[in-house]
Amino acid sequence: MVENNKVQQIMLNMIMILLTFICVMPFVLLVASSLTSEKALMVNGYNFFPKEFSAESYKYLISHGQAILRGYGITVLATVAGTLCSISITLLLAYPLSRKEMIFRPLFSFIVFFTMLFNGGLVPTYLMYTGIFHIKNTLFALIVPNLLMNAFFVIMMRSFFSSNIADSLIEAARIDGAGEYRILWSIVIPLSKPMITTLMLMVGLNYWNDWLNGLYYLTDPSLFSIQNILNRMLSDIQFLSSGSSLVSNLSAATLPSIGIRMAIAVIGILPVLVLYPFFQKNFVKGIVIGGVKG
Repeated sequence: MVENNKVQQIMLNMIMILLTFICVMPFVLLVASSLTSEKALMVNGYNFFPKEFSAESYKYLISHGQAILRGYGITVLATVAGTLCSISITLLLAYPLSRKEMIFRPLFSFIVFFTMLFNGGLVPTYLMYTGIFHIKNTLFALIVPNLLMNAFFVIMMRSFFSSNIADSLIEAARIDGAGEYRILWSIVIPLSKPMITTLMLMVGLNYWNDWLNGLYYLTDPSLFSIQNILNRMLSDIQFLSSGSSLVSNLSAATLPSIGIRMAIAVIGILPVLVLYPFFQKNFVKGIVIGGVKG
């Protein structure tokens, strides 16, 4: 019996090692390709070990270091502010929807769910945000549209509250004289930290990776996020590499058009990889708690 358990444990460990290898190798290939010369990429394709080492892609990015640093700052500001506002709105909406005694609870739940199925469309949304809320060329353009409140996250948090926060605990707090805000702040939120951390990671990743809002609502380069700056660089390189008559063939030939795509991907994902281990414990715990009904 003990030997069978050891064999099973070894097999499970081997499977996990294989899965880890499968997950890590694409990133290794990405970094290796970003450090390979353009000529080697054109001739040999992508390799885990660079045939001809070159840092030209990163030198090109460093030459635009001021814009990249500014983009990082704007992205961090939008991500932090947007995540905090989004989580606050999600909690303040999900908690009342989780209480059975709330008046018109089914109606409000349906309204939230309805937004997951239908929306006004791109043109009406653009006209509303630019003509009524006037967020064009402001930092709010990176925070408000589409990301500030997500109905899926509201429903996820509501389900967590309903399944894992005991009604008897809330009733006991009310008997002791606690109001709804005190219950939410002192009881519900502390018991929901793993789920809140999970949602913060998801919302933060959405904000960090978002580039559509900047594309739609920003024309001022000083407000571009890191994703918009990198996307603009990639578009410029593709234009120069297309052999346009406006640029010399020599300039187009020296641009690392393939390798820089990999370097841009590394620059964009690197902060997420650095911060993720600090959230991993609560993220996994939140997923487990959210997936098991208490």
